[in-house]
Amino acid sequence: MSTQKVALVTGAGSGVGRAVALGLADAGYDVVLSGRRPEPLQAVAAKIEAKGRRALAQPTDIGDEASVGALFARVEETFGRLDVLFNNAGIGAPPVELDELPVATWKAVVDTNLTGAFLCTQGAFRLMKKQQPRGGRIINNGSISAHVPRPFSAPYTATKHAITGLTRSTSLDGRAHDIACGQVDIGNAATDMTVRMQAGVPQPDGSTRPEPTMDAKHVADAVVYMASLPLDANVQFMTVMATKMPFIGRG
Repeated sequence: MSTQKVALVTGAGSGVGRAVALGLADAGYDVVLSGRRPEPLQAVAAKIEAKGRRALAQPTDIGDEASVGALFARVEETFGRLDVLFNNAGIGAPPVELDELPVATWKAVVDTNLTGAFLCTQGAFRLMKKQQPRGGRIINNGSISAHVPRPFSAPYTATKHAITGLTRSTSLDGRAHDIACGQVDIGNAATDMTVRMQAGVPQPDGSTRPEPTMDAKHVADAVVYMASLPLDANVQFMTVMATKMPFIGRG
């Protein structure tokens, strides 16, 4: 029986997902890379293989049940097990007044951020319950928005609050099957998505101001730590944030 550990990272082609995938490879994991675009996934896979680890790049629409089913079928076929799932993939919506937000945009964010995380959690549960040794760990990317909103962010904030509920339910329902679940809430990791913060982002008082960011590697280090624990220990919630970002005291 192979003792090699396997991790799956969604949204692995860039940003936090890419940093976490590389961090897990450095920690000795073989890594399955899921995302919408094949080219970035292949680029990350090449870096992981250069570290001496196995990598599987699988383009996936995580809001689509059949696409997620195909992803987990490939994980099982290729590796036979899954030890860690990092539910990271997510999208935002244009910052518009709530009453001007198209319902189609709302549904797109919900499909990716919430339904996608649920479908991947389902796939992980099915595999983790039957594999030997059984069990595993699911880590959800909650975001600071799982606690408080930014202006004009109803779809993203609502889904991230819902992720907290999914984390709690998964943690509870996983106990009987040796499946641990925790959540990392991230504040202003420096990625392509946060470049705009250097120019300024809307604040609750109506102003626009730049916000500090932090290296995404700090998030990767946190996720690797969470993943490193034995299944009888769990980090339920962890917040990793730029020290001087306006979160504590927001509102």
